[in-house]
Amino acid sequence: MSLRNTEHHWGSVAKFFHWLVALGIIVNGFWGLLMTGMSPSMNKINVYALHKSIGLTVLALFFLRVAWRMFDRPPRDEPAPRWQQIAAHITHVLLYAFVLAMPLTGWWYNSLHGYPLQWFKLFNLPALAAKNDDLARTAHAVHEYLFYLLLLVLVGHIGAALKHHVFDQDNVLRRMLPFGRVRQSKTTDGELP
Repeated sequence: MSLRNTEHHWGSVAKFFHWLVALGIIVNGFWGLLMTGMSPSMNKINVYALHKSIGLTVLALFFLRVAWRMFDRPPRDEPAPRWQQIAAHITHVLLYAFVLAMPLTGWWYNSLHGYPLQWFKLFNLPALAAKNDDLARTAHAVHEYLFYLLLLVLVGHIGAALKHHVFDQDNVLRRMLPFGRVRQSKTTDGELP
């Protein structure tokens, strides 16, 4: 398997970033939902710290993924109706926007509360804003609502991938799976990819 994308396949690096960011989002979403119901304790502080560190890691991976995407052209779109291709591109733009906005709004919320922000207890990051309890409530609401919007778009993304895999039986999902084998099919001009 190639490190870089080809005309018809995603490369190993693109797949690595895709699945690692997806895992980070799922794990961090779980931590975020878990920690809100916890009673004040040292364990809750540790869960919050882990949530913040995972969020910062997702943010760093996002920037690495975007840098790689600028360097390595994506494969051609799989043949599909034009509206589906447009919907897929809009969904990807929204996912990128939410993956960027989630950790940034979390960082903003943390800063407004006046808490230190550490990455896995290795180093501190600067505050994005001065302490402001009133604005912190707004930042928390923005962070929370963005999470639910992200989930909504993510469900659509996963649903579309499964639709392509199960009903259309094309390579949309297969070419992003870490160990998926792409089906050989004729392209629109009659040649095998």
